[in-house]
Amino acid sequence: MKCRKLITALLASVFAFSAMAAHATEGGGGAYPNGAEDTMAGAIPPSGFYYLNYLNYYTADSLRDKDGDKLPVDFKLKVVADVHRFVYVTKKQLFGGNIGVQTLIPVVYMDAKTPGGSDNAFGVGDIDFGVNLSWHSKNLHQAVALDIITPTGAYDKNDIANIGRNYYTFEPAYGISYVSDSGYEVSSKFMYDINTENNDTDYRSGQEFHFDYFTGKHIGPWTVGLGGYYYKQVTDDKQYGKTVENNDGQVLAVGPTIKYDYKNMSFHVKYQKETMVENRPEGDKYWFKFVYAF
Repeated sequence: MKCRKLITALLASVFAFSAMAAHATEGGGGAYPNGAEDTMAGAIPPSGFYYLNYLNYYTADSLRDKDGDKLPVDFKLKVVADVHRFVYVTKKQLFGGNIGVQTLIPVVYMDAKTPGGSDNAFGVGDIDFGVNLSWHSKNLHQAVALDIITPTGAYDKNDIANIGRNYYTFEPAYGISYVSDSGYEVSSKFMYDINTENNDTDYRSGQEFHFDYFTGKHIGPWTVGLGGYYYKQVTDDKQYGKTVENNDGQVLAVGPTIKYDYKNMSFHVKYQKETMVENRPEGDKYWFKFVYAF
């Protein structure tokens, strides 16, 4: 019965860019691509215009239940996401911090094989609009932000694979980076997601706490270290006004990160292995991130 309930929830859910998977909450995870940020995660750059590109490949071939045990089902998921992020930091200040705005536009391909059949989808996902404030000192960098993820991606409640989630997510965030005089760095970006209801399914996903992290060393133009993410659903899902039991997701991921700075650009390569997984697929993420300052 436990296995059957989890498979049923999976087949009814949405596959979305942000979660890179499905399970727990409607669509699995939240509206943020966990693990996207790494070194200098709390350091929004000075005033100017910036372009960032996140290319991510996620693959999973097992589902975990609420106890972290592998479900005996035939399941495979592959997702390729290319996310275009545009950031403009103004010279205007509020509370001593620079005011900035941003938008993220994901282009996603996914292929899913489940006990209920196979499906694939391709298209533009849910677009993110955000505002932020950032502060800088010699060693410490901090930022606060509010992002609103909008339901712009294609969605059909009868499909196994969906690019969009069909509801809004409001995400306050706080980022912090500390770099010592000798080049050692500790960074993290903390986020909390509040989801609206999916009107097509009368389903409201629970609230979620998650953070990206990095610790490493700057060596000339290179930065090397370990990073990843932690995700935990902190309130229950609801459908038709009733609580969805035993559906809260969790995951911890860790892996190596390498960054190279060249003139007004930076190149990031990283791998993240998921563990401590509950009510989600368990898989691997591969990233290439590019940053360009105009």
